[in-house]
Amino acid sequence: MISDLLSQNTMKIIVLAIGDTDEKYIKEGMSIFLERLKHYVKFDFITIDLPKKAAQLPVNERKQKEGELILKHLESGDVLILLDENGKEFGSRQFAEYIQKQMLTGSKRLVLVIGGAFGFSEEVYSKANGKLSFSKMTFSHQMIRIFVLEQVYRAFTILKNEPYHND
Repeated sequence: MISDLLSQNTMKIIVLAIGDTDEKYIKEGMSIFLERLKHYVKFDFITIDLPKKAAQLPVNERKQKEGELILKHLESGDVLILLDENGKEFGSRQFAEYIQKQMLTGSKRLVLVIGGAFGFSEEVYSKANGKLSFSKMTFSHQMIRIFVLEQVYRAFTILKNEPYHND
């Protein structure tokens, strides 16, 4: 049944990330998993560029500006999950089950958001369907890009019972 679900899957997964990266190793890692994901799911990684002077804004104004830009990318019915240090922690199998549940419930778009250095605006938090934490540790907003892509890829290999994930 899961193979049928995956082959008929119309859900799209989108990762939104505040700011770009110029680190070559991050871009290379991302491209590996973006290429692999093509075989499993419709997927977009969208970088949200900030205005040049955004870094000079007070924290609350910066979060507000980032929030406005995030919200512009959302559509009605999106399942919005924020990557947040206070979010729920999943094991890889639990995360795969979560993605499977979203497919089964007919979600059209699962949107995972990597916020800026100071978190999200209240408006973004209020629109979120949930928060996800990858660890109690803090990771750079650059590194987490690779982790998210790898975990989504891992989730699909788990769902298809392919030999990538080892318990």
